[in-house]
Amino acid sequence: MSNSSVYEYSIIRLVPNVLRGECMNVGVIMYCRDHKFLKIHWRLDQERFHSFVPSGKSENNIPSFTEVKAYLMVWEKITAGMAAGGPIAQLDPVSRFRWLTAPRSTIIQPSPLHPGLCVDPEATLNSLFEQYVL
Repeated sequence: MSNSSVYEYSIIRLVPNVLRGECMNVGVIMYCRDHKFLKIHWRLDQERFHSFVPSGKSENNIPSFTEVKAYLMVWEKITAGMAAGGPIAQLDPVSRFRWLTAPRSTIIQPSPLHPGLCVDPEATLNSLFEQYVL
């Protein structure tokens, strides 16, 4: 365990109708300072999306599948520090992680942060993604 590093992760949830409180896990974002690791894995299943939003877009201005996918792509750009992610993407990795995982009441919401120990951050992120999203 001496080679283990502390990491934090948050499960990214899609909440199509905040008032109903229903959600589906669509991704995991993970940060590990020791490994200078910040990455997100996400998957938006169209069939599952439409089971939550049968019409594809409801009368409550819930974004369409395409719009939600575009939002998640921006999360990916911010996480990666890409210029296309806007000003937040230009922050240091821990600031980007904190900004993305701050509580919010929009349709894409992070879970509370969870800590853990890892040796290989990429393998740990893949495992978390398989466990909580797939």
